[in-house]
Amino acid sequence: MHSNDAQMLVLTVLAEGPRHGYAINTAIEELTGGKLGPGSLYGALSRLEARGLIGPADEPAGPKERHRTMQITDAGRDRLRTELQQMARISAAGLRALGSGPA
Repeated sequence: MHSNDAQMLVLTVLAEGPRHGYAINTAIEELTGGKLGPGSLYGALSRLEARGLIGPADEPAGPKERHRTMQITDAGRDRLRTELQQMARISAAGLRALGSGPA
């Protein structure tokens, strides 16, 4: 899986609400039938946070909090919407070319 694919999956599941890493991967598995490896998941989380597309949830974390809960930012929602719209156009064009979609 390409790193951009992993990032899109993370943004997609975080659009449903804040989650920590294990819950993100569980939601990805429910969506796709497969999990991301730890390097792919945490790499995607790091890149998305560095770009301001996700950030820590506003939930207070105790001093022994082990799981860091993340949420999508407004910029992340905008990026996800743009990417999904582009993917939809590409998908429709590909399906038309294959004779499997509306003309």
